[in-house]
Amino acid sequence: MVSDASAALDLVFHALAHPARRSMLRRLMDGELNLSELAAPFKMSFLAVSKHVRVLERARLVSRRVVGRDHFCRLEAQPLAEANEWLEAYREIWEHRFQRLDALLEDLKAEERKPGRKR
Repeated sequence: MVSDASAALDLVFHALAHPARRSMLRRLMDGELNLSELAAPFKMSFLAVSKHVRVLERARLVSRRVVGRDHFCRLEAQPLAEANEWLEAYREIWEHRFQRLDALLEDLKAEERKPGRKR
């Protein structure tokens, strides 16, 4: 059975899988934008941009506030922090493996430098 945290993480990684959505998140790092401003640099319909924003909203990466007919989007950092925490565990594993590899390479270099070793 999939936990709520796992399902939330799945939504975040799904949202991050598309370059347009990653670009939208980067643009929102500078502050809130309305949908028209968010859509401006993309060569896609307003409807397509709105669909991308809904994916970001489902992943809780973006929140939307409505003022009259304007829809304003704001970056929500917490889901990114949770994804980073999950990735960090794997970074630590790989860092440990690279340290072991570095030590092995140093041992091999030391063996090569020993006097009397045939080359």
